[in-house]
Amino acid sequence: MKRIAAIAVLMALSGAWVTPVLTHGQQMSVEQYEKKNAKDAKKQQKLNEKAAKNQARAQKKTEKAQKKSIEKQQKADEKANRQLHQ
Repeated sequence: MKRIAAIAVLMALSGAWVTPVLTHGQQMSVEQYEKKNAKDAKKQQKLNEKAAKNQARAQKKTEKAQKKSIEKQQKADEKANRQLHQ
């Protein structure tokens, strides 16, 4: 009884191991290859656009912070000049 169970388990494991090998061993047709490449290219383009958008946002944020800093410095300079001339 134990032998039969052991053989059944071994057969099940070997069958599960061979199945992926058979399916992955097949080569893609030209059409499938082109379709996959087009899909990958579209995905990469989407990622590039997203990165560009994030970079533009970061640049705008930096410019805004610099502008704010310059304005703050100008106000401080004006205040200091007023105090000097009073």
